[in-house]
Amino acid sequence: MAGFGGGGATGGRERRWRGMDRLDSRNRPPRSLLVALVLASVTLITLDFHGGTDSPVEPARRVLGEAFGPVEAGTAAVIRPFTAVPSWFRTKGTLSDEIRDLEAENSDLKSQVATAGFDKNRLEEYDGLTQSAESLGRALVPARVVAYGSSQSFSNTVTIDAGSQAGIGPDMTVINNDGLVGRVLRVTRTTATVLLIIDQESNVGGRVGSSLEVGFVQGRGSVADDELDLRLVDDAVIPAKHDTVVTWGSAEGPYQRGVPVGRVTDVYSSLIESSQRAVIEPFVNFSALDVVGVMVPTGTTSDRAVIEADGAMR
Repeated sequence: MAGFGGGGATGGRERRWRGMDRLDSRNRPPRSLLVALVLASVTLITLDFHGGTDSPVEPARRVLGEAFGPVEAGTAAVIRPFTAVPSWFRTKGTLSDEIRDLEAENSDLKSQVATAGFDKNRLEEYDGLTQSAESLGRALVPARVVAYGSSQSFSNTVTIDAGSQAGIGPDMTVINNDGLVGRVLRVTRTTATVLLIIDQESNVGGRVGSSLEVGFVQGRGSVADDELDLRLVDDAVIPAKHDTVVTWGSAEGPYQRGVPVGRVTDVYSSLIESSQRAVIEPFVNFSALDVVGVMVPTGTTSDRAVIEADGAMR
């Protein structure tokens, strides 16, 4: 019985395994079917590739496109807001950076527009100094007016941003692109105090252009009333209106020779003193002083560029 039972058990297991094999063979597609599907796929691909718009599968593709196209479009419309969220955050950050850059650029442009007139005027003043150096034949140290104010007993002075380090010393002539400004009173290493010719203590030797008669030009002590008075040495000479007055100084004096001072506007006669007094309108606008030039000897050592007598910068 044991042998029979054992043999029966073994036979049963063999039958079960053979049964599983038969199930697997029934579920597995025939090899010929797989080969046929592969060949059909290759054939369709070949026909579609060489056929173009005349492909035999084009009608089927069109039908499928018309059937599934609306479904795909609807699905894309539904999921698009979700897929676009990361891109929206990235775009928003980029736009914020661009807006900040544009605002900064706009601010710079506004600043340039606001200062364009100022820069243009300053450039014209520097060009004027170059021309003045050539016409007067004197080297100039350019400087800027940084303060108005009084100095001890003098009431009309300005401070410029150049001093002894720039080669400037006392009693040097100061001009701008229009004419005579004044003379240097005192200097520090980096600044200098300039006495304006409109000060009452200022006395400048002047020469009338048409007659070459000499006299003395004196200020009235006010920027608001910046007219000057000219008294000629020869009381019998009457200056003509619109005559130009220039300095008649020397190379050693506080005022160099030939610097334009102003123009005669009126002439008054004093019967009591038997003298003539001419009113001069200065060429320089003293309420708008900015860029000036200090006359220095050629070859002066300076901590800044010097305009030489020929107009070249050194």
